[in-house]
Amino acid sequence: MSDFLAVMAAASRLRAERVRKAPGGAKLLSGTPPASPALRLQLSETGFDLIAEAKLASPSEGRLTSGEDDQAAVVGIATALASSGAVALSILTEPSHFAGDLDHVPSVVGHVDLPVMRKDFLVDPIQVLEARAAGGSGVLLIARMLSESLLIEMTDLALDLGMFVLVELFDEEDISSASVVFDRDVLVGVNARDLSTLRVDAGRHERLIRDLPLDLPLVAESGIVKPEDASRVAELGYRLVLVGTALVSADDPTRLAADMLEAGRERVTSREVW
Repeated sequence: MSDFLAVMAAASRLRAERVRKAPGGAKLLSGTPPASPALRLQLSETGFDLIAEAKLASPSEGRLTSGEDDQAAVVGIATALASSGAVALSILTEPSHFAGDLDHVPSVVGHVDLPVMRKDFLVDPIQVLEARAAGGSGVLLIARMLSESLLIEMTDLALDLGMFVLVELFDEEDISSASVVFDRDVLVGVNARDLSTLRVDAGRHERLIRDLPLDLPLVAESGIVKPEDASRVAELGYRLVLVGTALVSADDPTRLAADMLEAGRERVTSREVW
């Protein structure tokens, strides 16, 4: 595990422990269902889709938005991205490096009709329960941060709650450890960012897909900044892209998302014709 992920894991465990000790922790663990069910992730028949990410900051780019009201900023970004043609929204809830907060999830859920995924460095099943209780319909699980047994437990918990799961990988070792859930109905994501240097290794998408299960929806993460990038990963066989910084920073995020979708879908169509 990289130093960055180790720091994130330690901080996440502290947050999870606080939740367990809080008055609402027992209610979460009791399995009390939220008021409304999770929204189903529905991939389009085009063969290529986009998960749009609303984020306020990142370790590599720093602060991406201005203003003092973070919650209003996230809702504004998410509402704009919801009209982009995306099949789901990703909401950062990690507080120290991404200016996130779990409260951003219900705020966004109340303004959009798309499934919302909690993106964080989750290390404890109670954090999956938290995400569902907040109205989330999906969670990101980073394989490198979890033992195989914990990955299975958290994946199965999320699926039992009606949520979708994006299992994130960085290298061949991650593929091996994450393979324990490849028989589940999960999304498998390849993150091209090197967590030691925070630089993007664009070649990672091509290298790792050779060993990935092509019967599962594959997601290309990081390094997707222009329509040509979407076309490139669609050609490789990725079914979705997850895009955050490029959209949040764009002058017209809705247009950029639409152009990425068009480029990816055109590539899928041409590949099928070929």
